Amino acid sequence: MRLRLRWFAFGLAVGAMLIALLALSQTKAQPQPLIIPLQCAGGDCPLLKGVPQTAGMRSGFVRLLTGATVGWHTTGKNEESLLILEGQGEALIEGHASQPFAAPATVYIPPETRHNVKNTGSKPLQYVYVVAPASIH
Repeated sequence: MRLRLRWFAFGLAVGAMLIALLALSQTKAQPQPLIIPLQCAGGDCPLLKGVPQTAGMRSGFVRLLTGATVGWHTTGKNEESLLILEGQGEALIEGHASQPFAAPATVYIPPETRHNVKNTGSKPLQYVYVVAPASIH
């Protein structure tokens, strides 16, 4: 009888551990505060990569040489902000006149907007982009 009780207790303990492990594996990790140096050997380096690192935001550091562009693209249902750190350029936004800018500046791109960024200066254009899910209230 004691042997059966021990096996029963052992079975309950193992079952409880399995349930706890299953519950832990299904919980989503909460984003944590981060500090990321702006060091980039290439021309476009991701900084924040979205879930699970963030709640949905992505960002990166871009360095464009004189005359270079990032290429036409859209961020879909996300909005984008460009934080211009150095240099000058223009935001090319489909259906709008080009928007010149120089550092320091912020450029805002609404969701579902096809756009491009061009370095129009004589020095490298450096900026950080931040892309986040748009929330229309």
